[in-house]
Parts: sequence; C-alpha cells; structure tokens
Amino acid sequence: MKHMLDWETLLAPYKQAVDELKVKFKGIREQYQKSSRHSPVEFVTARVKPIKSILNKAKQKNIPLEKIEEEIQDIAGLRIMCQFTDDINKVIELLRNRKDFEIVEERDYITNKKPSGYRSYHLVLKYPVQMLEGEKPILVEVQIRTLAMNFWATIEHSLNYKYQGKIPGDIQSRLQRAAEAAFRLDEEMAQIKGEVKEALVVFQDRTDKGNNGSNETSILKR
Repeated sequence: MKHMLDWETLLAPYKQAVDELKVKFKGIREQYQKSSRHSPVEFVTARVKPIKSILNKAKQKNIPLEKIEEEIQDIAGLRIMCQFTDDINKVIELLRNRKDFEIVEERDYITNKKPSGYRSYHLVLKYPVQMLEGEKPILVEVQIRTLAMNFWATIEHSLNYKYQGKIPGDIQSRLQRAAEAAFRLDEEMAQIKGEVKEALVVFQDRTDKGNNGSNETSILKR
C-alpha cells in the first residue's frame, strides 16, 4: 500500500506549511520582545507526521489512503509553548484575529481535560500554501500549552509509544497524579506571574545593554 502514494509530493506542501507558520508564530514573540512587552509565546516547535505514523492512524481510524488529506488533521503540526495559562488565551485571541489562515475547529482540553490528565488547547487551521500549480489549502493542527503541560505530554507520549497505547494501570495512575501536579504548578506560577514578568524584563534589558561581546553576556545567552 505504501508504494501506491508519492509521499514526497504529497507531504511537500505540509512541510512548506509548517516552515512558514513556524516563522510567523516566532515572529509574534519577536514583535513582543522588540516592544519590551511580555510575550505570550515562549517558543514554537513544528513537525510533519512521519509516514509510518500517518499509515498507523489511517489504519486505526479506517481512513482510506485517498482520504488522508481530508480526514487526518495533524499531518502538519505545530506547538506553541507559553509560560502562563493566561498566555494561552492571548495566543488563541491572536490567532483568531489573523487573516492568513482560517480556523476550522477548536478543541479545549484545558477546561475539559482528557481522562489521562492531558491538557492542551488545539486549533485546526486551513492554511493556503502557494504551489506552482496554484493555491493548495492544507489542514494544520496547532497545540497551545504551558511548559508544564508540555513536559507532562512529552512523557505521556513516550510511555504510550513504549507500551503501544496500553500503559500499565499503576503507571497510568502516577501519570494522572503528575498531571494534577503540573496543573497546580501552573496555578502557583500564575500567582507570581507579575514578579516573573518583571524579572524577565530586567534580565532582558541588562542582557541587551551588555551585548558587547563580554564573557558575562555570552554565558547568559547560551
């Protein structure tokens, strides 16, 4: 079945979409930094789903190969990490107001966490990629989460891979407790976010002023 598709041609616009969107989302952070304001975007990651993962998902969901572009929404995926939970709402607002793509679906797994303890906010975008043959709309999934949520989700993903989706009950219980601990961490950080933001502004200001090639600045920027 795999050889029936020209995967390089099929995935090319997805690779272009994630590259373009990553630059655009990182640009949000840079604009905030230039204006000396707290950026709701801490960092951005992106990937195109591996062929094996696409085929596995298609098999699990009984999706014919000729329908994968329509029915698999996360072939192209980006993650936007935030420092604080209220940053997530700011990022969502910023993305809703953009004109360079259309939001076709939103899933709030923060207010409505998954039974596993997973928390994140998902947006599915329809992003127009400019190809030689003309414009091609691509579905892209964007996950927005805090650093704590991302740490937990990364561990859970690794364990799911190790146990092929059947994590032992005792480990699952620990994961759920860890998810609640991560959530409490986010709540605690929210209580001192004013102090944290001020500290970051002071740090950035001192780093910028000392950006003259000194050893101290070099160490701070590693």
